[in-house]
Amino acid sequence: MPVESLPVRDVSLHFRLLQQYLVLLKKYPILTKSVTSGILTALGNLLSQILEARKKAKNGAQVNEIDTAATARYAIYGLFITGPLSHYFYQLMEVWMPSTDPLCIVKRLLLDRLVFAPGFLLIFYFVMNILEAKGWTDFEKKMRGSYWTALKMNWKVWTPVQFININFVPVQFRVLFANMIALFWYAYLASVRK
Repeated sequence: MPVESLPVRDVSLHFRLLQQYLVLLKKYPILTKSVTSGILTALGNLLSQILEARKKAKNGAQVNEIDTAATARYAIYGLFITGPLSHYFYQLMEVWMPSTDPLCIVKRLLLDRLVFAPGFLLIFYFVMNILEAKGWTDFEKKMRGSYWTALKMNWKVWTPVQFININFVPVQFRVLFANMIALFWYAYLASVRK
């Protein structure tokens, strides 16, 4: 029984977007991951602002307009920090802890949770402080006020996610997988840093 192939124009938009993403990922892996990170990080910030505005409106408080500068800061962070840093971290993890190592599952999770997560969160606080044009005193205040709380929440939320990500998701899709979860994580961080 012959099988009829569909012309490209009849393929769903989602499938075409996925195909294009895979082509770009193969051709320009760091740039593709960086742009994706920038977009999803900005969307996480927008989500935070929308949820906050709805909460204020529900309580009868004055609702502020969307802070496009904050969204731009998050986009910049995702584009220049999250995408490239995550790409190289996952690549190095594959070299340092290959799947042939019998303890790689434990080692990878410990490296991610005890080294990468605290450092990455520190970088987030530091870069956001710079992008907000704030001084060292403000940075120290934010670190004292919410870093430990955010890190504990990071360990709660991200440990099962990263267990799946670093052990079962193919390395080329790890940044995308993490970014999909990070959409909501950045919404949380935007609210906790205030």
